[in-house]
Amino acid sequence: MQAMLKEVDRKLQPARRALGLPQSSTVRIADLASAMRRAGTPVLDFSAGRAAEATDAAICDAAVAALSAGDTHQTPARGTPAYLAACAAKLKSANGLDLDPDAEVIATMGCKQGLVLSLMATLDPGDEVIVEDPCFVSYAPTIELCGGVPIAATLSRDNGYRWSREDLGAALTDRTKAILYCSPHNPLGVVHTLEDLAVIADVATERGLFVIADEIYEAVTWHDRRHTPIATLPGMRDHAIGLMGMTKSYSMGGWRIGYAYASADVISTMVVLQQHLMTCASSIAQAAGAAALSPEITAKMAPLWQDWQARCDFVAEELDAHPALGVSPPEGGFYAWIDISRTGLTSQAFTEALLAEKSMTVVPGGTFGASTDRFIRMTAVKSWDDIREGVARMKAFADAL
Repeated sequence: MQAMLKEVDRKLQPARRALGLPQSSTVRIADLASAMRRAGTPVLDFSAGRAAEATDAAICDAAVAALSAGDTHQTPARGTPAYLAACAAKLKSANGLDLDPDAEVIATMGCKQGLVLSLMATLDPGDEVIVEDPCFVSYAPTIELCGGVPIAATLSRDNGYRWSREDLGAALTDRTKAILYCSPHNPLGVVHTLEDLAVIADVATERGLFVIADEIYEAVTWHDRRHTPIATLPGMRDHAIGLMGMTKSYSMGGWRIGYAYASADVISTMVVLQQHLMTCASSIAQAAGAAALSPEITAKMAPLWQDWQARCDFVAEELDAHPALGVSPPEGGFYAWIDISRTGLTSQAFTEALLAEKSMTVVPGGTFGASTDRFIRMTAVKSWDDIREGVARMKAFADAL
């Protein structure tokens, strides 16, 4: 009987693949900040990758109109015709990609779910995916959950945090199936040039690899930088899977709406996976997303994006002037990538002490990769009042070290 009970207890344990996963540091810290505020502690949260502004009213109106019209049922797994058409029109006008909305685009529940579908559509168990080091905290766990093996290829600081051909070559094996990269990069703020993309494209075409491009920050590039999809490079249309969405640039994180584009074969596989796993993206969120991608709303967002650039520049310039800190202005995206090596603290120790002493959250750089434990990530598109206060607290904290 005792042996039988032990066997029952063993069977009631959660899956080992889930128990072995780390928490998402970005989500965990943001949740902690929310809990502290609910408990009455006035925490300034610069951990979560979200801007201060709420979703534009015109986008919300489109969702309300969909609700009022009774568009509250599940949609085709691929997405509604209106949403897919809006995605394809945007990809053509803004990104130079002429895609068939009925065959080469799918509605996703944000970029994370698009990543899951793209990995499940391309990986067999044990296949390897080359990822950047540092990279977004969810890449490696998601690859593992989908049966793959993440292989980190360091982004050299001496090379401007860009891969060289040698960097990628050192990570290649007979099991390599895909390359996953992010541009504009989270957390580094790097925007890939044509030369950077050509390095990836050359390896992918020579070795027959998929390239999964996380392009969630593609609308928010600063100064003279512009986002280029790797799918536009010669020979890359059949290799590239692009992940885009409105989470970041349209302040729509809570809507969980995005889209992926790829060859018809890959997208058709993703549609089958969608049918079984999620059924479809939210009908209401698709209506809101189609509105967001319209030329009118995009033009309306442009002044706000310019102000976000000013906020990013302000944070970088102010903190870089402090003798204990170092920050380069980001080329795109939301973040200040802050070098804290002169403080003598690890990123985890710095983050914990900053929260304890200044009631301010940032993300430790060590959670993004083994090579970046002397950095922290600070979201730089909060309100101007919060940014000024956060910069003041950061400086005061560094002064006391």
